[in-house]
Amino acid sequence: MTGAALNIGVGQVPTMMGITGFSTRAPTYQVVINTLKNLRHTKLDAAMGLTALTMLYLIRSTFNYLARRQPQRKKVWFFCNTLRTVFVLLLYTLISFLVTRHIPKTSKTPKTPFTILGYVPLIVLLIEHISIAKSFGRINNYTINPSQEMIAIGVANLLGPFLGAYPSTGSFSRTAIKAKAGVRTPFGGLITAVVVLIAIYGLPAVFYYIPSASLSAVIIHAVGDLITPPNTVYQFWRISPLEVVVFFAGVLVTVFTSIDNGIYTTVCMSLALFLFRAFKAQGRFLGRLAVHSVVGDHVIDGGKEGTEPKPSNDPDKSKRNIFLPIDHEDGSNPNLQVKHPYPGIFMYRFSEGYNYPNAGHYLDYMVQEVMRTCKRTNPVSFPRLGDRPWNDPGSSRKEAVVGVDNRPTLKAIILDFSSVNNVDVTSVQNLIDVRNQLDRYTAPERVQWHLACINNRWTKRALVAAGFGYPTPDDDGTGFRRWKPIFSVSEIGGADSAAAAAEDELRRMQSKSQPQRDLESAHPEIDSIQGSSEHSLDKQLNASGAYANTGVADTRVAVVQGLNRPFFHIDLTSALQSAIASSELHDLSLRAKSKDIPSGTDKRSE
Repeated sequence: MTGAALNIGVGQVPTMMGITGFSTRAPTYQVVINTLKNLRHTKLDAAMGLTALTMLYLIRSTFNYLARRQPQRKKVWFFCNTLRTVFVLLLYTLISFLVTRHIPKTSKTPKTPFTILGYVPLIVLLIEHISIAKSFGRINNYTINPSQEMIAIGVANLLGPFLGAYPSTGSFSRTAIKAKAGVRTPFGGLITAVVVLIAIYGLPAVFYYIPSASLSAVIIHAVGDLITPPNTVYQFWRISPLEVVVFFAGVLVTVFTSIDNGIYTTVCMSLALFLFRAFKAQGRFLGRLAVHSVVGDHVIDGGKEGTEPKPSNDPDKSKRNIFLPIDHEDGSNPNLQVKHPYPGIFMYRFSEGYNYPNAGHYLDYMVQEVMRTCKRTNPVSFPRLGDRPWNDPGSSRKEAVVGVDNRPTLKAIILDFSSVNNVDVTSVQNLIDVRNQLDRYTAPERVQWHLACINNRWTKRALVAAGFGYPTPDDDGTGFRRWKPIFSVSEIGGADSAAAAAEDELRRMQSKSQPQRDLESAHPEIDSIQGSSEHSLDKQLNASGAYANTGVADTRVAVVQGLNRPFFHIDLTSALQSAIASSELHDLSLRAKSKDIPSGTDKRSE
């Protein structure tokens, strides 16, 4: 937008100054150089153009000032402000007519003190339609459908030659002028067409006297505000510095070549930036942090000596666990110590989707960090030294003393799929390969994979087909190892459900519709109630809205996820709970086997 505005604005300056002798359709920098070289050849057109441009800005500033000082007349000043282009053109057309009315109109290039339009054909500028339409759509709060715009342009250019029309597209200059005049709907195009027809057949004599310099001043005034101001560029820099580089590249290429090349440059650079972000997406290892909810500005009160300081204005006086990146790359307070979830259990979050472009980068970083943090379950898992892979350094034969490795063994990995909308075959296959690689690293044990926050059922279907969602069976044929499933459940019905609310409303309506009974005359009813059994009294109390039984007995619960895939979790908390419970149960089972404890003891501990 800025480069195109500079291109059009600079191209109108020679016409406004009356300078000729070079092409105004050359690259912008050449037009600037040629204009500066030929300033000494300025003609009387400069008086018409510069005064018209100055008047346009003075009228706009005046009416904006009046609109601020007189808010009750803001709409009046607004419409007066939008008519400034019409007023300036009519004024300078009148001046041109008074100066050149004695000159005959027979010549196509009349000899006048300043250049006027004369008899010229109506040519629509061929410029980028979709980009300018989207830009003004953002300004005026409407949405552009590029397919619809391209179809309209194609049909117009297909049928136009049968009527002798020029190839047409959206006009940057005319769009900018109409936006300045206050046009907000496509109906303005119909008005423009009517005005063009009237101008062609009814007003050629009036348009004949329009000064070219004044018309150039109107165009410069219209496109001047489309140039991005420095404070906006600085805001771009604060939001995304790389986008500012793309912005300046597009402007510079437009200035030194053409608008087309500027658009191609920005599109290619934006595509390259997008691909770089997609291919080099960085995953994050998450840790656990206990937080409190605080109301007001008095955040923390120091507790007594030897006690933990807690917020004094915590609504529920409780703390909850949240999960943040361990490296604090999300901008969280670096002074907070984010705890590792559990020894041997890792929580890994995909940041920008998970597909074939970034699957390798995601998983390579995860495997590297896991192997750096955890030790191999069986250090002597290779019977011979030659069986070890060539890129695994291992321990050399010269090492006489082997140090004690205090690192934990790998037990489980929790993957956060909250930012993943879909997966493909390549990404799932990479996940399977990593699962097999880590199983070899922890042999004879198996790594348990817990997947949380899956938002797409097709993603869940693909992961199920790859064998995720349930414990990994052992290779020795014994089946699954000991594990403890943890499911997220929710109430169906209950006092807070919609069904209970509807039932309470029905009871209130029924109680209002029943007539009031005279207690003194209702002896038979009193006798019948007194003679009823205790069971009947309980039924009446339960049927009453005031004494309705809303306890746990009437509450039904259901699992949020399916029972057949217990390692698919609704959130990270349930995934971590399930991973820790299964890991502790497995460790207890191993200790029981090592001490030759009967299996019944394990069941009781479970």
